[in-house]
Amino acid sequence: MEKIKCRIRENSWLARTAARFMGVQSVAMVLGRTIHLYGASRERFLSDVAWMRHEACHVKQYQRFGKTVFLWRYFSECLRRGYYNNTFEVAARASEEDPAILDNIEIV
Repeated sequence: MEKIKCRIRENSWLARTAARFMGVQSVAMVLGRTIHLYGASRERFLSDVAWMRHEACHVKQYQRFGKTVFLWRYFSECLRRGYYNNTFEVAARASEEDPAILDNIEIV
């Protein structure tokens, strides 16, 4: 299987907006194949394997559903179940313990 190439965008205004909305100091969020960071450096993110696995799961969710469908389903889940119980977030938290989730992810 071909590797999915992802990139990191530090100090992202999108991630900053999400951090303020969520009331947290740092956040990572995925849009397509880009991991947007706010309040955390690339080095901090890459040193936290569970965090990388979590975001890699979201990258794979984007790949599976496509951008438009993923975003629609993600936000619909948030409205119905809340952020924490959103099935995409539940799956991403579960993947934090799965070493194989990073097998076909390349962060450039």
